[in-house]
Amino acid sequence: MLSTGLPQGAVPKLERPGPLRDRVYEALLELITTRALQPGQHLVESELAGHLGVSRQPVREALQRLNTEGWVDLRPAQGAFVHEPTEEEADQLLTVRTLLEAEAARLAAANANSAGIAALEALCAEGEKAVEADDVDGAVAVNARFHAKIMELAGNAVLAELAAQVDRRVRWYYTPVARRRGHQSWIEHRELIAAVSDRDEQRATQLMREHTEHTRRSYHARSRS
Repeated sequence: MLSTGLPQGAVPKLERPGPLRDRVYEALLELITTRALQPGQHLVESELAGHLGVSRQPVREALQRLNTEGWVDLRPAQGAFVHEPTEEEADQLLTVRTLLEAEAARLAAANANSAGIAALEALCAEGEKAVEADDVDGAVAVNARFHAKIMELAGNAVLAELAAQVDRRVRWYYTPVARRRGHQSWIEHRELIAAVSDRDEQRATQLMREHTEHTRRSYHARSRS
């Protein structure tokens, strides 16, 4: 067992080319987003450098960037720790997500073609299989792709850019409640696909708003169960 608590095989291979500090940053951010590195976990530069096969300098630079972006807390005389989001932080982020996703659903219902709807159905089937197999990481990844596809079908570049800014944090908050949401989440996705297919903008908006609110409430309820 690694002293930083990373599961076997969790450390991604660093792809070349590209600045090393950027590749280390992406690798660490992915480990945080997927919760291979848990909120509150101590991040030791030398250990992370060893796992990633790099020197400590790009790890230090990546941790400083992650600190600036709110993913890591740098504490004087203690070191670096994965940020532990407060309930208020999560609520604010997931509330903004609801606004963005609801508008994306409305636009998708207005603009989606048969190919786009078929793509949503394929992703939904993939997500249902992941839930059936109790593959939480797989379900989280497919869920992100499903919502990204809705955003793509909306056809609004500014909306997509804003959604991309919160996408990784949404995955971060969704991971601990993915099993709780389970099949119900994908039932809601099926209903949303039907509304998009029917070009029912009002229904699509309502369903997406309810869907994202269910996730927000599940996140807040996780600590009480």
